[in-house]
Amino acid sequence: MTGHHDTTGNSPLFGTLAVIGPGLIGSSILRRARQDGTIAARLVACDASPAVRARVAELGLADRVEADPLRAVADADCVILCVPVGAVAEVGAAILPAMKPGAILTEVGSTKQSIIGAIAPFLRPDIPFVPTHPMAGTEYSGPDAGFATLFDDRWCLLTPLPDTDPAAVSIIETLWHRMGARTRIMDAAHHDRVCAIVSHLPHLLAFTICGTADDLADETRSEVLDFAASGFRDFTRIAASDPVMWRDIFLNNRDALLEMLARFTEDAQAMARAIRWGDEAFIVDRIERGRRIRRSLLENRQA
Repeated sequence: MTGHHDTTGNSPLFGTLAVIGPGLIGSSILRRARQDGTIAARLVACDASPAVRARVAELGLADRVEADPLRAVADADCVILCVPVGAVAEVGAAILPAMKPGAILTEVGSTKQSIIGAIAPFLRPDIPFVPTHPMAGTEYSGPDAGFATLFDDRWCLLTPLPDTDPAAVSIIETLWHRMGARTRIMDAAHHDRVCAIVSHLPHLLAFTICGTADDLADETRSEVLDFAASGFRDFTRIAASDPVMWRDIFLNNRDALLEMLARFTEDAQAMARAIRWGDEAFIVDRIERGRRIRRSLLENRQA
């Protein structure tokens, strides 16, 4: 099956690469592939929204822009689903029968067990499915939000199924290396727990603190908006993220997210107790740990 894919030289990894949903991630993939000739010879973009299709055409992000996903995938050697996690299985089920044998299906959702469980009944033995999660993004969405260097030095996590063809996994790993990313392969359940703490819980807290501030009495609320530079601002950046995408992520990673939220709530209560009783050592320890984590991120080029 590796006949159509060249993972070594400079010729393109794929003849035709189709991106379904050219939003922030999808349009960044297209931009990178446009810039780097070793990714694909031909690029196809597909979106249900006429406005998005018009914008993708205007930006020149693909060789073909399709409204019909079945037409978009018919001659693709690789199809990347870049739609919100709640829609991945539905779109996947629709396009799988139209894909050509040996083509690779992949996606970029932030939750893995729910996607794999939902799409499993529709998979074909002649089409390898390689779930991935590029851990990169900004608070902006849509085709204008993307940029070619979005994935540079960021992690892309791959969670292949036990029976996924290893050759296909290796091709998708090569794809992400050419996108600029570092890759790691992990189990889907482990992925969902890791992402619950490093991504999903911080977003939940950001949306919540903005809601708390929004519910304050009017005179306090106007001061929140005036003086927000002090730390609240960093939460508002995260809270500006796409609502449909995050609703889907929260509901699709419910168990892991609720577990991490419960642990955080216990730790927040412990911090409250330390403040109430003047336990300076506990408070300083917590702050030091935060500083240490920040330093490690900077050293690891992740901040």
